[in-house]
Amino acid sequence: MGSLFACNDNAEFNAYKSIANNAWKADEKVTFQFEIKDTISPKNAFINIRNNSVYAFSNLYVITELNFPDKTIVIDTLQYKMADANGRFLGNGFSEIKENKLFYKERKIFPVAGIYSFTIRQAMRKNGAVDPINALQGIQDVGFSIEKTK
Repeated sequence: MGSLFACNDNAEFNAYKSIANNAWKADEKVTFQFEIKDTISPKNAFINIRNNSVYAFSNLYVITELNFPDKTIVIDTLQYKMADANGRFLGNGFSEIKENKLFYKERKIFPVAGIYSFTIRQAMRKNGAVDPINALQGIQDVGFSIEKTK
């Protein structure tokens, strides 16, 4: 998996990892490490998803794990809307690739200085199924970013 970086004046961290064959496997955890020095100022954290027209769902379920330098772990199961009622993808972009900037934590204060680890995996299931979808088609890149609040 390669990493891509983008620029943003408010960004304190911004990285992407490519998903092989645009198919996010159920057991594939995507991990980002970042350093927090400022433990006072609130920050916005985002999950960034690039999907293409092969993505067949109107939503996305993910399980996240935020590991603090002091070994505290916060696990969340999150759902994001990916398409409107007419099936049009909500992300930005003029081509078949849509960029989705999804709030993970709003105005979050990271209370401990040091190296954090953020892990995300997909948790999509077909209706009535217990097991996750083995390979979620249409997900090209998964990213994580942290921005200063205004």
